[in-house]
Amino acid sequence: MTPERRDKLLTVLHKRQNDLAVVLENVQDPHNISAVMRTCDAVGVQDIYVLNTRIPRHKKFGPRSSSSAAKWLTVHQFTDAQECFNVLRSKYKRILTTHLSSDAVNLYEIDFSESIALVFGNEHSGVSEDIRNLADGNFIIPQVGIIRSLNISVACAVTLYEAYRQKSNAGHYSEQKISTDLQSELFNAWGLESET
Repeated sequence: MTPERRDKLLTVLHKRQNDLAVVLENVQDPHNISAVMRTCDAVGVQDIYVLNTRIPRHKKFGPRSSSSAAKWLTVHQFTDAQECFNVLRSKYKRILTTHLSSDAVNLYEIDFSESIALVFGNEHSGVSEDIRNLADGNFIIPQVGIIRSLNISVACAVTLYEAYRQKSNAGHYSEQKISTDLQSELFNAWGLESET
């Protein structure tokens, strides 16, 4: 590994956020998942949870959409919703789903300086009622058009960049957020990836 590559990996690792995660529920199109992964990598989200309770487990994700982002992320795959949420509850203070409801909060009212996991649902039916019942609440992305929804990868990108803006303003990217042990583990894994 070149010194430049080493510095780049360490710089990226230093900006990884341990208090922000994305959960994808029964998202069918692997290219949508890959596009989400690319955005996660761009804003320093390390952990992504792929929950498949109604569709088969994904074997791979669309490499063209992600520019191979999956290899730089920690992807957790689950087929049991309760098991997934038990893990989420142990790591994140709040879990919010994207769902248009009367009690949904506006994206711009969420405090992203807190530990939070964000759930995005299936391309056709959104987040299921079962998952909404396990979460702490819902949020919406404000829109003024006729069509009241966005593509999942677009919705995730809009949301994560609002999180990035808030976390950046709060100085979260100036401090190391992941543990030294995890940073070393990821550095070793990434070093091997960069040499292949």
